[in-house]
Amino acid sequence: MILTVTPNPSLDRTYEVPTLMRGEVLRATSDRMDPGGKGVNVSRAVAAAGHDTLAVLPLGGAPGALVAELLRAEGIAVAPVPVTGQTRSNISVAEPDGALTKINAAGPELTATESEALLDTVRAHSADADWIACCGSLPRGLAPEWYAALVARAHEAGARIALDTSGPSLLAALRERPDVVKPNAEELAEAVGRPLTTVGDAVEAAEELRALGARSVLASLGADGQLLITGAGAWFGSATVDVVRSNVGAGDASLAGFLAAGGEGPEALAAAVAHGAAAVRLPGSVMPTPADLDPAAVTVTADVPLDRTLTEPAT
Repeated sequence: MILTVTPNPSLDRTYEVPTLMRGEVLRATSDRMDPGGKGVNVSRAVAAAGHDTLAVLPLGGAPGALVAELLRAEGIAVAPVPVTGQTRSNISVAEPDGALTKINAAGPELTATESEALLDTVRAHSADADWIACCGSLPRGLAPEWYAALVARAHEAGARIALDTSGPSLLAALRERPDVVKPNAEELAEAVGRPLTTVGDAVEAAEELRALGARSVLASLGADGQLLITGAGAWFGSATVDVVRSNVGAGDASLAGFLAAGGEGPEALAAAVAHGAAAVRLPGSVMPTPADLDPAAVTVTADVPLDRTLTEPAT
C-alpha cells in the first residue's frame, strides 16, 4: 500500500482551447475537473495501476469536500484532516501543441494545531504503508522543516519515504535521509545552486543530494528522460512520445510507477518512464492505466549519456 501526503491539495479545472488569446472570450473544446496536488496525483496513478493507496490531506470548504468525493469515486481511500481554510482551486488551459497555461491559487494557511493533526494522521497510518510519498509545496503556516519532521516520524514507524518537493523544504528534509527524492531538472539546479546543461551535470547534482542525505535520486529531465542515482549505480531512462496532450501530473505518474514497481533499481526506473510517457498522452491530469502503457517504447541503460545536452537547460 502506498500512502500519499499532500499538504496543499487543490480542485483542478482543465480547459482545452484551440489557441490561447489574451483578452479574448475563448470557447473550450473540452473541460474536466479533477482532484489535484502532487500527492493526490500519485494516489490516482497508483489506483489506476490497480494498487492500494491512501491519500492523507488537509481539506476545507466546499472545494475540499468535492476533492474527497472525486477521490473516493476513483476508488481511493481518503484520510482527511479538517481545516478552517478553503481548499484552493486551480485552472489549467491546454492548447493542441502541448502548451499549458496554469493559474495556481495559494491555498489556505494551516494553524499549528492543523499542522500537528496532519503529522499525527500520517503517523497513525504509517504501519500499513509500504511507501509514504510526501509531495508538493507546503501551504502557508508550515515551516520548511515540516517535511523533515514527517520523514523522521515515518522512519521511526518503519516506513520508506519518497519526497517530491523543492527549495528549502527539500534541503531541510535531506538531513533525515529520505529513501527517494524526486526533483525535476529545475528543482535539481535550484538545490545545488548552479545551471544544468548536460545529463552529466544532472548526475553530478544528484550525487550532491545523495551526499547531503538522500539515499537515492529519481530526477526527471523532461523530454530528455529520467535519471536514477543510487549507491548501487546510475541509470538513464527515456521513451518515445509521438504526441504530448498534457504534462499535468506526468511527474506524479512517474513517481507512482516507480514506487508501485518496488521503488529501486532499473526495473522501477523503466516503470517510472513508462508511466510518465503515458500520462503526457492523456488530457488534463488523467492518470494512465496499464492499458495506456507502452513498455516497448522505453529504454533504460546503465550507460548514461553524460555529454548529452539537455533540450531545456535548467537554471
